[in-house]
Amino acid sequence: MSELIEVKVPDIGDYADVPVIELFVKPGDTIKVEDPIATLESDKATMDVPSTAAGVVREVLVQVGDRVAEGKVLIKVEAAGAGTAAAPAAAGSAAAQATPANSGAALEQSKASAPPAAAA
Repeated sequence: MSELIEVKVPDIGDYADVPVIELFVKPGDTIKVEDPIATLESDKATMDVPSTAAGVVREVLVQVGDRVAEGKVLIKVEAAGAGTAAAPAAAGSAAAQATPANSGAALEQSKASAPPAAAA
């Protein structure tokens, strides 16, 4: 199973009840670290909350109009590469199987040019 990372509201000062006024992501979106995920608005400032994780958004746990505080989980992200980690390894082994004739020749050539092994 892939790892889900919780992206939380960062330190927003002494505010404990700040409304979410805009959401930039939905389930299925691919995001990078620092991509904006939501806009919060206090009585003194409007702030975009950046993502702290890269990957695919699996859950959005807030809606426009919800009130949040520091530490509240906004979204859950499936870590980038979690579902694709096996793909490069499989591609590498397929490439090795596709050229067995050449690999034998390369091995013979490397043996011929390698210095003699030291006696143990």
